[in-house]
Amino acid sequence: MSERSHSIATAADAVESGAAKAPLTPATALATAREIEPWLVTVRRELHQRPELGLEEHWTSGRIQELLTEIGVPFRAGLARTGVVGTIGGRSAGPVVALRADIDGLPLTDAKDVPYRSRVEGMMHACGHDVHTTVLLGAARILAGLGDELAGTVRLIFQPAEETVGGAELLIAEGVLEDPPVDAIFGLHVEPRLDVGKIGLHYGHRNAASDSLNLVIHGRAGHGAYPAGTVDAVVAAAHVVTALQTVVSRNVDPRRSAVASFGTIHGGGQQNIVANRVELTGTVRTLDPETRELVLERVRRTAEGVAAGFGARAELEIEPGYDALINDDRMVEVVRANAVEMLGEDNLVVQPEPNMGVEDFAYYLQKRPGAFYSLGVRNDEKGIVHSVHHDRFDVDESCLAIGAAIQAMNALAVLRG
Repeated sequence: MSERSHSIATAADAVESGAAKAPLTPATALATAREIEPWLVTVRRELHQRPELGLEEHWTSGRIQELLTEIGVPFRAGLARTGVVGTIGGRSAGPVVALRADIDGLPLTDAKDVPYRSRVEGMMHACGHDVHTTVLLGAARILAGLGDELAGTVRLIFQPAEETVGGAELLIAEGVLEDPPVDAIFGLHVEPRLDVGKIGLHYGHRNAASDSLNLVIHGRAGHGAYPAGTVDAVVAAAHVVTALQTVVSRNVDPRRSAVASFGTIHGGGQQNIVANRVELTGTVRTLDPETRELVLERVRRTAEGVAAGFGARAELEIEPGYDALINDDRMVEVVRANAVEMLGEDNLVVQPEPNMGVEDFAYYLQKRPGAFYSLGVRNDEKGIVHSVHHDRFDVDESCLAIGAAIQAMNALAVLRG
């Protein structure tokens, strides 16, 4: 038996001989997760050192498969190229609950001075997906130790490409929510603005929808000394950008949320030549379908109308991004009950304001009731304070046991009805 296999077998024996004999509770689930915490830390650091980009997570996928095999969890691999889906239970009729973790990294160089920093130049787990994967593996260990006590099925979804093409949609298309149909789904995300030991909840809207804007203003070039014979694309573009600031401020109900921002503008080639083309790129973020449709329609009409007023022509391409993530409040209550019993009311943070960032867990929630929540990872004393997508991002690893325990209990709450 390998050293890794031995550590798993030892922990599984502890689960079977300890708290798992009685019905698992949030307290005993956390105690069980603390027993396997050294294994969780080892797994997380191993993953952290080997980040891979979306749909290229071949090593990560293979390692997940090895660990599921050692735990004793059957799985399917190769979904959406690198996705893995494990199954626990299923021996008896009952609900089906899914737990999801994303597995991809980011194209960023790890600047941390720690032994487990990324060994892959230009790639880093800067958004905590190594944590999410480890948490799900930990939840799998806890649940697998319950054996026939599971009155239903737990589906473990290890999803590729959250950061890029929306791997959730790819897995849904391959049937991960079917056969048998999933009744509820839970996911979590690290939150460096929350201290470790705290859980953050959003009722209803949690994340925005996103759409990318690619705008080209076409004019007519000429000498800068004789502008009357030209159509200045730079001037037209400047007025278009200014006018688009009113799309949100004067078209969107202030009780709703929307953002329209342009991040790049490129045009012209010489100081004394009137430019005939300016290219702009931007983003629109909204929280509901009606506002999304309104803003995109007004952006198009405003850009085309203002450009036409200067004799120019606006050409707008809209690339749809992720949809808004809207939690099911009943499932949020499941997380809340488990978090309060496990960590205490003081460590539960209800976050009333939505996050204008995006998350492809939204697509699961369009199909099934579920909840996506935040796992605190911050520790000021240890200097663990950097935001996600920062080259020094890290987590307080005591979050791993908390995440594993609460995800296991979320699944059990649904199975127990």
